Amino acid sequence: MKERGRTPAKHGAGTLYVVATPIGNLQDITLRALEILRSVGYVVAEDTRHTRKLLTAHQIRVPILSFHAHTSAEGLGRIVDLLKKGAQIALVTDAGTPGISDPGVALIQETVRHDLPVVPIPGPSAAIAALIVSGLASQPFAFLGFPPSRGAHRTKFFLQYASLSMTRVLYESPRRLPRTLQDILDHWGNLRLAVARELTKVHEQVFRGTVSHALDVYKEGTRGEVTLVVEGAPAALKSEGLQNVSWKETLQAYLDQGDSLRHAVEEVQKLYRVRRRDAYQAALHFKRHKDEEPDKGGFS
Repeated sequence: MKERGRTPAKHGAGTLYVVATPIGNLQDITLRALEILRSVGYVVAEDTRHTRKLLTAHQIRVPILSFHAHTSAEGLGRIVDLLKKGAQIALVTDAGTPGISDPGVALIQETVRHDLPVVPIPGPSAAIAALIVSGLASQPFAFLGFPPSRGAHRTKFFLQYASLSMTRVLYESPRRLPRTLQDILDHWGNLRLAVARELTKVHEQVFRGTVSHALDVYKEGTRGEVTLVVEGAPAALKSEGLQNVSWKETLQAYLDQGDSLRHAVEEVQKLYRVRRRDAYQAALHFKRHKDEEPDKGGFS
């Protein structure tokens, strides 16, 4: 298969086509994506059952290989070996564009590392679809992916992006939506946002309002795929949300997650304009206290 305008592949090597697929409505697939899916030797998919439905709907019969978050290094290597031997492979995800908050990015990176051709076949993306209907500024924007589900990683996530002045786009599960809205309110403030749910599907819904209003609407959770679009932080250095969290709590969260003392101090300085000496002494105190804690393990 030879595509017009594409740089020739290494002699004998195959090509990895990164193919965007519909996020809901099956009619959103592009003519070029269908051509590629019909022409390749293999399709690599996150969920083979889900992808089989898409291929069947368009009468495409191609072998499907599984590649997901738990695929071993050996499994990744086998796909790259197929490319080295000349196989033409299409990478798809369950919905939207591969490599955006899905494990396909590992295959893309490994293919690039081996200097093998990677060709984008652009198409649907939930993040872009939600952004353009949100009514908020579409540029600049930052795509943040899924927030960590719990613990210090989650706290750091919301603190780290609290002062971003650009529009923020993130994904969330419908089950965790109320908790995430509360965390946005606590750490970023009562900003304007859009909650885009089930985009391109029969029950598509876009809520536009404030975070506190969204909390009232979605206090019992919801169903379907959810994309959040949140306006950027106010021009003031301290956002409304950060004023509710002390710099020492933030410093503790960074250290608990395993950040170096130096990095934790630098991040707290950026967020709060605290004196470096004070932040450094507090970090030493936290670290010393942690080191002095007795070992609670049951093994000697």
